[in-house]
Amino acid sequence: MTVRSSSPSPGPTVRWREVANSLEECGYARIPDLITGQDCQQLRSLYCKRALFRSFVDLGAKGYGDKGDYQYFAHPLPALVRHLRSQLYRPLARVANRWAETLGRPERFPSSLRTYLRTCHDAGQTRPTPLLLRYQEGGYNCLHQDLYGKLAFPLQVAILISNPETAFSGGEFLLTEQKPRAQARGEALALRLGEAVVFPNRVRPASGKRGPVACTVRHGVSRVTSGERMALGLIFHDAE
Repeated sequence: MTVRSSSPSPGPTVRWREVANSLEECGYARIPDLITGQDCQQLRSLYCKRALFRSFVDLGAKGYGDKGDYQYFAHPLPALVRHLRSQLYRPLARVANRWAETLGRPERFPSSLRTYLRTCHDAGQTRPTPLLLRYQEGGYNCLHQDLYGKLAFPLQVAILISNPETAFSGGEFLLTEQKPRAQARGEALALRLGEAVVFPNRVRPASGKRGPVACTVRHGVSRVTSGERMALGLIFHDAE
């Protein structure tokens, strides 16, 4: 699915079976060329338009990392961001429901993002969570989880919108996961321009000695060694 900012209709279809299989086997899934280079440029250009955002966060000032910052979009979301969030949610909700069933958890997620967001808003979570992230040379983001209230959709998406061949070096996307009473395992993913990674928000099911167990997952970004790295983050629950 290549989503163009000038049109709400999706392009080539994402191979969702492969995405689901990768999430089950590896704990994450990559989607190459989810958006075009033109879309990436458009998204980067939004960062200086402060009226589009509800909040600015300095990583160093908050102790979340160093030499980087991010901004949460305000309502209304830009058309491309809104479309991506809505289109990606539906197939990921099917994965989320299988995971909840596997882990014996009661929550179930509707097929429509609009319906799910109404549930968030009824629970007092009304602030939009899609964001743009920017890292300068030497910048990094510590391992963390994006939890903003009682309700949290179990999957989220990050899309690289800077070109690693020309704009920056370093800055790999980091994931760690840890089974109960076990050492953590890590992955470092070097993404390409317009590529997305789908990953767990908090936990994912994994095989244990006595059946499925909840594996705790955290994510971050390694140190940018030169240039500037930017990414779009898509979180499907809203914040308190």
